[in-house]
Amino acid sequence: MEGYIKQILNETDINNGIAIALEAERLANKYGDFLSCEHLKDILGVGINNVRELMRSKTFPTIKIGNRNVVSALSFTKWSYRTINKN
Repeated sequence: MEGYIKQILNETDINNGIAIALEAERLANKYGDFLSCEHLKDILGVGINNVRELMRSKTFPTIKIGNRNVVSALSFTKWSYRTINKN
């Protein structure tokens, strides 16, 4: 029984990984490899002030390029899946 549970968990991890990769690719094709505040505003459907607050939070995977804070499409997708599945 234990081996079967591990197999199911591995299949779930694989399926989640595929879903994350596909969503990251979709976002990158639409917005580019790095997402700006404006992109996140459109994706999340929230105001720019909420996006800026999110980008300043310690748990959000931003990087600084020049004067701009951005997030890679893959990092954003992984963060959103972790955040959604945490609850």
